Order: sequence, then structure tokens, then C-alpha cells
Amino acid sequence: MKFQEFKLHPQVAAGVSAAGYTTPTPIQLQAIPIVMEGRDVMGLAQTGTGKTAAFALPILHRLATAPRGKVRALIIAPTRELAEQINDSFRQLGKQTRLKSITVYGGVNVNPQIKQLKEGVEIVVACPGRLLDHMSQGTIDLSHLELLVLDEADQMFDMGFLPDIRRILKQLPAKRQTLLFSATMPPDIRALASDILVDPVTVQVGNTAPPVTVSHALYPVAQHLKTALLLELLKHTDTESVLVFTKTKHRAKRIGEQLEKAGYTAASLQGNLSQNRRQQALDGFRNGTFQILVATDIAARGIDVSQISHVINYDIPDTPEAYVHRIGRTGRAAKSGDAFTMVTAEDDQMVRTIEKKLGATLERRKVTGFDYTVAAPQKDQEFARPPRQPQPRRKTAAPKQAQPQTTGHKPAAAGTAQPHVRPAKPASAPAARHPRRAPRAR
Repeated sequence: MKFQEFKLHPQVAAGVSAAGYTTPTPIQLQAIPIVMEGRDVMGLAQTGTGKTAAFALPILHRLATAPRGKVRALIIAPTRELAEQINDSFRQLGKQTRLKSITVYGGVNVNPQIKQLKEGVEIVVACPGRLLDHMSQGTIDLSHLELLVLDEADQMFDMGFLPDIRRILKQLPAKRQTLLFSATMPPDIRALASDILVDPVTVQVGNTAPPVTVSHALYPVAQHLKTALLLELLKHTDTESVLVFTKTKHRAKRIGEQLEKAGYTAASLQGNLSQNRRQQALDGFRNGTFQILVATDIAARGIDVSQISHVINYDIPDTPEAYVHRIGRTGRAAKSGDAFTMVTAEDDQMVRTIEKKLGATLERRKVTGFDYTVAAPQKDQEFARPPRQPQPRRKTAAPKQAQPQTTGHKPAAAGTAQPHVRPAKPASAPAARHPRRAPRAR
């Protein structure tokens, strides 16, 4: 089947052709006709399956002939990066329609967002926190809303946004079309879907397994040797586009710095960066300026780079679903990809859980020539700050010399009153002061 068979609005079809889309992905094939019919949809799909176009194209088709200047479609996403990615898709696919779309999220100046909203837009792609701010301040009018999309709903739940989502939903028009997309369906998301979707159609694509074009491998290694093993792996890897995952933002930053010192063009993506620097890191990774991007799970949400050749898990993820999310970023577009995971003895239980999820035993590998016997330092300094150099203490003799004054003793000649103290503490200055203080004592 080709995109022409969907019979999209001519201006939307022109955007599809300009983007080079020819054959729909499985989720696009299933979801687009249903969304165009006006039905609610519960979509189960991983990152990289083409779900953004699966809801963007029907929305553009519907709004292409609608009145302008009012917010008629709202897409809620968990992260700024994903919001920007979704908005880019709307702008690319809807360029001929002249529909206006904006992103709304925190960490940036709110005034340009307010200005654009006042000027009139039809599509808003928002993160929950800043959207609630606009709603409470009355700077966004959602009374004309026709379509609502909750994207990456499970990730919004993981990030603690579910209460915010429910607060937003209470203020939206009850009569609307709602689409919910999630890679997994934990009980809280299933309950949310039951509350907000009306007679939904479920669309499920590739929920239980990563792309078959991905090759998996585990690399058992001691914790203190992970960075050395990472560098060794990269020596034997085509580093055109490598995504490295860590558990913490501090570790992501330090590994990015170490990779740069080793001669790689690398950047880190973590929560402490400003929005501009986050965007620079993402753009640089997409256009090839950076060979390697080191990121945490939350920071990497929304990364959609089709040419990623390798995903390396410096730290094993906390859930098998997170593992599937991570490695789903390679092996796209019928290209082969590799997923390497460094594991310690403490990770055995999670490895078994992941293997059960995938229904397969993952290959264990060792890097030839790498010394796995190097002992751990007494104190692991890999991610510690450099120790402060001890400073020599300055001798402070004044308190001892003041003692004769506070006890009422009369000034004595040097070396006679306290012979065990005087030899180490010259008393010339105090001796000169004592005669002047005696009259004041009277």
C-alpha cells in the first residue's frame, strides 16, 4: 500500500511526497485510517516505529480545511526533545497547509510562547508543567480543542506527570477525539486510557521485542573497568553514530568528557544542561558533528536519529521495557544495528529478566586483548572529584600568650614565669604591651 491510498488532503499529500515517504509503516497503515474516521485510539508502539506520522498526518488532514487561529490539536509529550521532534514533523509534513504549530515547555522564556499563542496557532505540542502554567495564567485557550494526543504515556507516568495530566484533562472540552500512545501498558496507564478513551480501537505494533535487525551482546566486566572497556569497544567499532546510556547525569557528563579526551567527537545529554546546550547536543548528533552521544534514559527520550549504528548500555537499565526502548533506537529503516550492554555480577537478575522478556539468551562476549584482571583501587576514583591537597597549618601563638593577663598574674620577665611555654613562643611583643595595660587594670 502507498500513502496515496489514504486520500489525504492534497496539501498534506504534498508534504508526504516532499518528505520522501512512500510506503507506510505498520502502525501508520493501521492507525491513519482509524484516526481519519474520528475514532479514539490506544496505540502500543515503540520509539522508531513511525507513530508520530501516524497521528500527525490525520490531524493535518482534518485541520487543513478548518478555521484558523484557534488551538484545535494538542499533543502532550514528556520531554522537550520529544516535543521539538513532534513539532518538526508537523512543520515538515504540513508545510503546504500553512497551519501554525508551536512547542510549549519549561526551561525557556515564556514570553515568546505567549506572543505566538496570542497571534493564533492551530497545533500545540506541550510538556505538562509549562502547559499547566499557561492554563492557570489564561494565556492559552483550549476551548476549541478537537484532538488530544498523549504521546509516550508510560514515560510521563515514570517521570511523575500523571497527576498533572489528570489536572489538564479536567479542563479540556469533553467532546474531543483522544489518541494515547505508549510503549508499555502498566496498570496506571491502562486505568488512564479507560478513563479518557471512548470506545477506542487498539493498535499494537512490535511491543514485546526490539527490531529483528538488532544484534545483542553482553560484556561481563567489573564496575571499575567499564570506562576502559568502553574505550576498547569503540576502537573496534564503526563510531559513525553511537548512543551510550548511563544511569546518572553526573556519569553521563564525566564519560562524555573522557571520550573527548580520548579523541572522539562526543557530547553528553543530561538534565543539568540548558535548553540551548541540550538542543546543540541533539542537533550535533543528528547532523554527524558528534560521533557519540552519552545520555540518561530521561534525557534521551525523544531522540529520533535513524542512522544510529550502535547503542551501548554503559549501565544496564532498570527494567526490560527500558532495555527495549534503548536498543530500539538502532536497527531502523531495515538497517542492521548493534546493542552492547556492559554487565557486572550485580546485574545477573536483571539480565535474566531481560532474556525472559525477549524470549532468548543473549550472547556473552569478551574483548580479545583486554585485561580483565586489573584490580580495583582501594577507593574507586573513576567518577570522584580530585582530592584537595592538604594545606600546612599556620602556628597561632596569641591565645597562649594572652593567658597571663586573664589569670591576674603580674607581667614577668621573659623565660621566668612559664619556662615550658616561653622558649617556643617569643614574648617580645606581649611583654611590651603588659606595662601599658597595668594602669587600665587599676
